[in-house]
Amino acid sequence: MQLTDEEIAAMTPDERRELIQRLAPRPHGLPSARTIQRLRKWRSIVLLLCAVALIPWTVYLAATLPYHYVARNWGGTWVGFDLLLVTMLLLTAWAGWRRKQYVFPTGFATGVLLVCDAWFDVMTSQHGSDLLQAMLSAVLIELPLAFILIAGPLRLLRFVAIRHGMIHADSHMWRMPIPIPDLYPDNKVPPSR
Repeated sequence: MQLTDEEIAAMTPDERRELIQRLAPRPHGLPSARTIQRLRKWRSIVLLLCAVALIPWTVYLAATLPYHYVARNWGGTWVGFDLLLVTMLLLTAWAGWRRKQYVFPTGFATGVLLVCDAWFDVMTSQHGSDLLQAMLSAVLIELPLAFILIAGPLRLLRFVAIRHGMIHADSHMWRMPIPIPDLYPDNKVPPSR
């Protein structure tokens, strides 16, 4: 059977999405549906338990941590963090330049690292010019770049899903299902609306 461009253009978005999903091969190495469900269940439970356990721990730290603390390996900590940040920036630049999907996780992770860097720079700075420099760096460089690095790959991921007929053009990112039919009980990706 052959479809012409006109026949494809005449299809509804739902018909195109179903055709794409039928033509797409099953990803190599995808675990069984039972294993996928079990992993999904246990990962969700572990993450929920960690989030719940973190609440009292955070309250405890807020009540007991000293206002002033001298840290050992201060230089090594910051140099190591900055080396990680440089590595992630380079990986993201490479992935973006080469148009590789690797840009999605590296861009997002690099953006999160920049937010952390801005937070720790501001929170650990001495009052005065040190704090002013940290705040200016955060507001003018780190946070805008973090926004670009987090929002850009997410937006691109959405466009890829729209282009492949997995979601409607007016769908929001947080409603986008994972476009692998094997992940769902009826082997059909649910609509994104």
